[in-house]
Amino acid sequence: MLSSARHAFARRAFSTTSTRAYDVSKLVLIGRLGKDPEVRTTKSDKEYASYTVATTNYPPPPPNPDGSRQEAGTTWHNIICFNPGQTNYLRTLQKGAQVYVEANFELRDPDPSADSSSVQAQRQIFLRHETIRVIRQAPSHSETHE
Repeated sequence: MLSSARHAFARRAFSTTSTRAYDVSKLVLIGRLGKDPEVRTTKSDKEYASYTVATTNYPPPPPNPDGSRQEAGTTWHNIICFNPGQTNYLRTLQKGAQVYVEANFELRDPDPSADSSSVQAQRQIFLRHETIRVIRQAPSHSETHE
């Protein structure tokens, strides 16, 4: 009995915090849909949605020594969704809609055996859809051409 208690203490000796059931790695985005969400199928015939959110890096970078300032850049975030109910909802959204998105963030290391020019040889960021809320619908076609 004492040896099991000693073993448990040894495992937690590095930290004074209690154990957690899980850790969280989450990304929150507020931006615009870069294109209409697409519904695709996995190799095992499971539907999933893929969509892109554009965010503007603001404030812009600091001024250059001559006083000029570069424009704020845009970052494109690719998000995947495997929830069937959410996939159906995503089908109704259109390019240009302003959205609030919460996504789980996963960083995958490169495959050392992959060809150096392939995607698998690069570090990959996966954003798995958790929540989306529409802040403002995309402008209608007539509003953008007035």
